[in-house]
Amino acid sequence: MGISELRQLGLSEDTADMEAGAVETDLVRRGTLAARDAMLARQVRRHCDADMGRILVAEGLVTKGDLLDAHVRRFRSRQVAADELAALPPIAVDAAPQVLLRHAVFPVTDRDGQPAIVTGEPEALALARAHLPEDLRQARVLIAPREVVQSHVADHFDDILTRAAQARVPVIESCRSWAQGHARRLALVTMAVIGLIALTLVFPRAMLALMMGWAVVTLAVSGVFKLLAFVARMSEGPVAPVVPPADDKTPLPRVSVLVPLFRETEVAHALVARLTQLTYPKCLLDVVLVLEEEDAMTRATLAQIDLPSWIRVVVVPDGQPRTKPRAMNYALDFCEGDIIGIFDAEDAPEADQITRVARHFQQAPPEVACLQGALDYYNPRQNWLARCFTIEYATWFRTILPGMARLGFAIPLGGTTLYFRRDALEALGGWDAHNVTEDADLGFRLARHGFRTEMVATVTEEEANCRPWAWVKQRSRWLKGYMTTYLVHMRRPGLLYRQLGAWKFWGFQAHFVTAVSQVMLAPLLWSCWLVFFGLPHPLDPVLPRAVMAVCAGLFVVIEALNLTIYLSSVMGLKHRHLMVWVPTMHFYQPLGAIAAYKALYELVLKPFFWDKTAHGLSLDVAPPPAVKSPLDQRAQFP
Repeated sequence: MGISELRQLGLSEDTADMEAGAVETDLVRRGTLAARDAMLARQVRRHCDADMGRILVAEGLVTKGDLLDAHVRRFRSRQVAADELAALPPIAVDAAPQVLLRHAVFPVTDRDGQPAIVTGEPEALALARAHLPEDLRQARVLIAPREVVQSHVADHFDDILTRAAQARVPVIESCRSWAQGHARRLALVTMAVIGLIALTLVFPRAMLALMMGWAVVTLAVSGVFKLLAFVARMSEGPVAPVVPPADDKTPLPRVSVLVPLFRETEVAHALVARLTQLTYPKCLLDVVLVLEEEDAMTRATLAQIDLPSWIRVVVVPDGQPRTKPRAMNYALDFCEGDIIGIFDAEDAPEADQITRVARHFQQAPPEVACLQGALDYYNPRQNWLARCFTIEYATWFRTILPGMARLGFAIPLGGTTLYFRRDALEALGGWDAHNVTEDADLGFRLARHGFRTEMVATVTEEEANCRPWAWVKQRSRWLKGYMTTYLVHMRRPGLLYRQLGAWKFWGFQAHFVTAVSQVMLAPLLWSCWLVFFGLPHPLDPVLPRAVMAVCAGLFVVIEALNLTIYLSSVMGLKHRHLMVWVPTMHFYQPLGAIAAYKALYELVLKPFFWDKTAHGLSLDVAPPPAVKSPLDQRAQFP
């Protein structure tokens, strides 16, 4: 049990000290633990919100088996294996399965007919008993490994937990209701497409002029939005990481990190190697590798790896939709931490990233429920596409996103290097399992309910998508999720306006509407080059040449603004080699248009389909085991 949980119960920290002391004394008396090592573990506990047993195991001073044996002796009990636990009759209680999972407890009738509590974490019994009926709070204690208890709870409540993972978010804020209206939606869209085609055939130039007009309007709005964010970011200067006062003795909190994996055999070994580079105290670190039940290959690969005590595997039962957010919803209840982080399979986070995040949360007000770090790429030199992708991400995470946050807009989150206060995340219902861009959706749900997201001065490197069709598939999923997120939140515009306020509401409109419109109508804007070079344009018979010249001029000005922002974002030592490639970004954009049309097609026919991004395509460029906080990153990004 951690210090923070003791305070929630109104108990003294001496309570945990007495319990830990009994186990520690037993281990020392039996010669399992050296007295000197016990003293060092006590010193660690002064700075960490962790129980003594977790510290001893994480530091390699005792094994999990040694600790379980000590608990058996302390409770004058016995250890229960998985097969025996399965044979003991369960006792029905009102406590939600999620509570039993989190605290790793399960009430049973013992062999002699008496009630008992099987626990995988005896230090948390005081907290767990608060959720049990009065007649069970003094029941005998049986000991089992935490993973055995959680696995049994998951098996016993399989249907409940599986359904909950699919529908944690309230239906008004989820897109899952679309599953019931597929035929109606398809009919409406078909009629709309037929109508649009008919109007275009009858009034071709008028329709072209109308679409060009909307493209120009959204181009102007997008340009103003980017300019404001750029100026706000440049006026802020370098963002220093949060450093606690020298006299701050607040213990570090427990942090759980979810790492969703699906068919990731190519990167599994590299992932574990990178995770071991993290410097956060391992007694406070709970890394959960989230696997799908049907992904036998990745499960077999991980089974061959000797995982440290602070890394474990949670297998998500097969179900629909088979998406990353559904898997994270299921795994969330297995987590031990008060802070929940997200990594992707190919991520290489800074070694001290979690420490910075924990200290930032400790000093931030309670309404700051989410911290977003920057994403970067470790293979930008692989090919032209990887270079352009890196330029795009450097601009987004080092300039636009921090600028939006500084302006007070709600920001769409990235899918990784995210950290949440657990209580806020659970209050919102976790992630929408049916939204294929669950991160952007969650960013605005946080804002709707009064929470804030802040950027944190830390960087995670990942693999740039360097294959054209793989890039299109990934970007189409993102754009489909953007479309979905906009439609879901605009179900009740009045409510959204009241919840966000005018500034954030119009920022939401500007961001989503322009982002989708610009990629969809990009070919029309490219036609402005005809006017710029004095060539005939299809709209010449409809619009005066002067109007077309204004549109072309605006297009060129916005292109120049984009290039300026790109150049500013890659001027640091780490990205300086990309400056010569910035002019080629104009040829990078057509891929986005292809992805947009694919996204629109899937929004109608396959709204919940998760087009998975392939990883491990660039392992030949030797990605680093972990980012080591280079000074140029400090100067640029945060």
